[in-house]
Amino acid sequence: MDDHTFHAGELAVQQRAGQRHIAEQRTGMVSATVMAGARPFIAGQFMVVLASADSAGRMWSSLLFGQPGFAHAEGDAVLIEAPAAARDAADPLWANLVVGGQLGMLFIDLGKRRRYRVNGVVRHLNGRHVEVDVREAYPNCPQYIQRRQLRQRSDPRLPVQAELAVRGTTLGGTVAEIVRQADTVFVASHHADSGADASHRGGNRGFVQLLDDSTLRIPDYHGNSLFNTLGNFAVDPHAGLIIPDFEQGRLLQLTGTVTLQWHELAPGHLDGDTGRSLDFKVEQWLLRDMPLALEWEYLDASPFNPGIVQKV
Repeated sequence: MDDHTFHAGELAVQQRAGQRHIAEQRTGMVSATVMAGARPFIAGQFMVVLASADSAGRMWSSLLFGQPGFAHAEGDAVLIEAPAAARDAADPLWANLVVGGQLGMLFIDLGKRRRYRVNGVVRHLNGRHVEVDVREAYPNCPQYIQRRQLRQRSDPRLPVQAELAVRGTTLGGTVAEIVRQADTVFVASHHADSGADASHRGGNRGFVQLLDDSTLRIPDYHGNSLFNTLGNFAVDPHAGLIIPDFEQGRLLQLTGTVTLQWHELAPGHLDGDTGRSLDFKVEQWLLRDMPLALEWEYLDASPFNPGIVQKV
């Protein structure tokens, strides 16, 4: 593969980070189909992260749950079973999805620290399922994933109980505390040609900083050197975040814009000594209950997590 594997934003970030040569060596991991070995993994998942754009171009990150097998891949297509009665109307995802629209997917097993990324275009959408044409698919490394085991306590095929969704534009009170306690964040980004993309960010509690009541900072740790997410933001700053509150069974969804920050390296810097972070400016947030009664057991933190320096 040549430079056409990456768009201009990805190439620019790879170059500035000094990792262009590494990215070139890893182009073979990106495919236009879901590789055969990943199909059983996708079929075994009960959770998928989805990245979608609303009619105003704002990005949203969502979590969708189901019984293992609710999603499966057949080479150039992914089918996600999502009965209309079980859809959470409070999630912007369902208003965002349209035939021909772009959808990013991240299939992730927190308990086994495995993940697989698929980006594509909605081929078919009805009251039973969503079918997506695959544009690119590739595995991601296990770094920075906190291990959790899910114990499901309700049937995802049952109608969703409507819960009051709380909305806002500033980060205070309960919302600020969810951000401060986060060790897992899912990020939605977009590029006009490459499409929507869903990615994972993780670290020890406190790795996400509140800079003020409308801005948070997420460090960019060492990764696969492809810089898909940062490359997207270098071209299109629109971003969506979802922060699961595993203990209280809540989901915090935020939409806004990202500014890439390049810092001087300093001992103990919160960016894990990469000199990079994402400053996310909140336009709107949505706090709601998880659509199912779920119980999560925390197992352990990723051994790759950089330490958090406490402010004094």
